Amino acid sequence: MNASPHFIPRWMSHRIQKLFQNFSCVVLTGARQVGKSTLLRHLFPDIPCIVFDPVHDILNARSDPELFLQSRPPPLILDEIQYAPELVPVLKRWIDRDRSPGQYILTGPQQWGVLKEVAESLVGRAVITHLEGFSLSEISEEKRSSGWLERWLTDPESFFDHPLSRFAVPYLLPELIWRGFLPETYSLELEFIPDFHASYQKTYIEKDIRVLAEVSDLHQFSRFVRLVAALTAQEVNYSQLGREIGITPQTAKRWLSHLVHTFEWFEIPAFANNAIKRVSGKPKGYFADTGQVCFSQMISSKEAILGHPLWGGLFENLVVTELRKQSMYFSTPPQFYHWRIHSGAECDLLLERDGKFYPLEIKGKSHPSKKDARGIETFRQSHPHLNVQRGLILSTAEEAYPVTEHDWVVPWDMV
Repeated sequence: MNASPHFIPRWMSHRIQKLFQNFSCVVLTGARQVGKSTLLRHLFPDIPCIVFDPVHDILNARSDPELFLQSRPPPLILDEIQYAPELVPVLKRWIDRDRSPGQYILTGPQQWGVLKEVAESLVGRAVITHLEGFSLSEISEEKRSSGWLERWLTDPESFFDHPLSRFAVPYLLPELIWRGFLPETYSLELEFIPDFHASYQKTYIEKDIRVLAEVSDLHQFSRFVRLVAALTAQEVNYSQLGREIGITPQTAKRWLSHLVHTFEWFEIPAFANNAIKRVSGKPKGYFADTGQVCFSQMISSKEAILGHPLWGGLFENLVVTELRKQSMYFSTPPQFYHWRIHSGAECDLLLERDGKFYPLEIKGKSHPSKKDARGIETFRQSHPHLNVQRGLILSTAEEAYPVTEHDWVVPWDMV
């Protein structure tokens, strides 16, 4: 296994290596094409890797898993383990006999089914970790910092005592959104980006969904994916999703769960508190990659993004996914919420850690004003008993500046 000559260092590298030194089995999850196999080839070039297939029984692993493992002593990387579920009980028996660390690394793009069985069967023997697409720190020239979020959560009062710098990313904002953050898009010329996303979606639906989900009409499911993309950064309404393409709310909920379980979609729960009775309880949903949203909505070029009706949702999607990636590097990540009351006031994001609440608004414009902090102020006034910290308005502004006594506008791409 040779490392890729175009390998971009990943912030998860050290964590994965340390986990493998301390656990018998490491399970690395993540969506298709986020770089799981490439990362493992780079970190463990001398460990044999077997890549399983949904059609072919590679090396008879499914028909005779015991012989398969007997013939291949650890350490061993088992890639796409969801296509060889027969191996899991055998792995459990082998690890029960020998709990030495550093034996097996399993990968897969699903967080249910086989990987759930792995987690339940190998409690105390296996540890699960997750890989996302590239973060800003990984594609920029600034490799020393994973981002600003942990500094703000640790000490929001002194956050502005020092000048803020920004990531030196290789593309302007519209192109970042249009390309997305899947590693392969960073080696492609612009003209081939739609081809990549078309192939990605076709492979995802025809390989993962056909094999792993009970979806009888793949064409209709493709329409569903395009519809969900149009609703990114909005509250999830199963009835609306169903009506749009003629399926029941129950089917819409089940299909959306397939997107969640394959890491193509994630949801942020609503924050509820007894102090306010009329609070929305619906989660907000986001696509894991903005490039897939652009492709699904037939946005033909990076130039078309700024004037598109989805601009605000795309920018919010970009910022939220970046904050999630940064939080994955923390030993204790914050809890993510959104907040909205039926009168219309809302906070795009609300982070909770150590009993403190950190409100954020996300605005795709260069000069937010005091008016853009109304949602944060309303939340603060509605919850006087909570320990609410400074609020931030993440935007396309070039520099930070205050808009209220407590709230600041900041560039979204801070280091």
